[in-house]
Amino acid sequence: MTDTRNRLFTRGSWLETSRTAEILRAETTGGVLLIIAAIIAVVLANSPWQEAYEAVRDFRVGPAALHLDLSIGAWAADGLLAIFFFVAGLELKREFVAGDLRDPRRAALPIAAAVGGMVAPALIYVAVNLVDDGSLAGWATPVATDIAFAVAILAVISTHLPAGLRTFLLTLAVVDDLLGITIIAVFFTSSLHIGFLLLALVPIGLFALLVQRRVRSPWLLVPLALIAWALVHSSGVHATVAGVLLGFTVPVIARNPEAKRGLAEHFEHLVRPISAGVAVPIFAFFAAGVSLGGWDGVTGALHDPITLGIILGLVVGKTIGIAGSTWLLSRFTKASLDDDLAWWDVIGMAMLAGIGFTVSLLIGELAFHADPAAHDHMKVGVLFGSVLAAALATVVLRARNRVYRRIGELETIDVDKDGVPDVFEDEEHRDR
Repeated sequence: MTDTRNRLFTRGSWLETSRTAEILRAETTGGVLLIIAAIIAVVLANSPWQEAYEAVRDFRVGPAALHLDLSIGAWAADGLLAIFFFVAGLELKREFVAGDLRDPRRAALPIAAAVGGMVAPALIYVAVNLVDDGSLAGWATPVATDIAFAVAILAVISTHLPAGLRTFLLTLAVVDDLLGITIIAVFFTSSLHIGFLLLALVPIGLFALLVQRRVRSPWLLVPLALIAWALVHSSGVHATVAGVLLGFTVPVIARNPEAKRGLAEHFEHLVRPISAGVAVPIFAFFAAGVSLGGWDGVTGALHDPITLGIILGLVVGKTIGIAGSTWLLSRFTKASLDDDLAWWDVIGMAMLAGIGFTVSLLIGELAFHADPAAHDHMKVGVLFGSVLAAALATVVLRARNRVYRRIGELETIDVDKDGVPDVFEDEEHRDR
């Protein structure tokens, strides 16, 4: 028997594979809504309704005394995306406590790929802007992967790629989110107000106390979350970090062994549709609306090293970073590629991870908020880079899809009365 412990991109446990499929279905719907919202935003920003769109986006609302007199666009970026990052915090904690990533052997691949997929784009961006005397402020813009967008493209491709590779994309995005959150917290905190940050620990602590006691009442938890968000926002740390911290406090393991899911998974099940179906599409609607200025405006943006650095970072950097780090892991360890896969599958998935969009736009907003021209060119770079990465990934993965269709089903899956396919039971038995 082949030892699956030394295989890269194995399918994982049945629990994780079935759960991944459920998440991918939810993210696919959210990704389609995200794409539609972005297209509408670009159309409005380049239409006779441009001024109306910008007036709504820039309209300020909120109590000035609490430093919350924000534009609608800022509310979407700072407020609604906190919901997205709360789900990311839940997912991160669950993966490292009860998911397949609790096993260091399984965690090594997505962690190495995520790090490589962030370092390479950042280095390419810096190199382009050093050569062409551009701005280094946006070095972190091309480092993120938009899982909702990527999964939506994967669903459209209708690929028959093995489950292990799909799981890899999701776990890669989870680690990618953790690193992205760290970058936002460390590098984009302009002025830190310790008093507000210490005050934020009070509602976060109360939230943690309640969820550790398995309290689920939204009448208690939501007000505490809102207070924590407001205090973190006032501290100078990006407010989305509050969502992650709150997500980290939620227990993963159910107290009752007979319970189908722990509290973290319960909250994730409730909040993910709001995140994927409402929060992220609304953010995309207000963040993606860039006036291209006709053909001259597009060509002008494409000559800017900021735009070029972002495009090359997303398209080339992500591919080299993820596929390269995976190859190095297999080259210098005893692990080898799973028998069902070819390296073209890995390259295609690495290209797909070049769709940055949501978090890339967020980081770009933070990096270039004071420079309107660079800000617009950043958006052009993220849009063009994400679309180009999606197109190239589609070409490669569609070709692989045809190969798998000719081969037929990769394996016959028999299901016993317990509902668990035999192939998963066989692998778990071999691992023991």
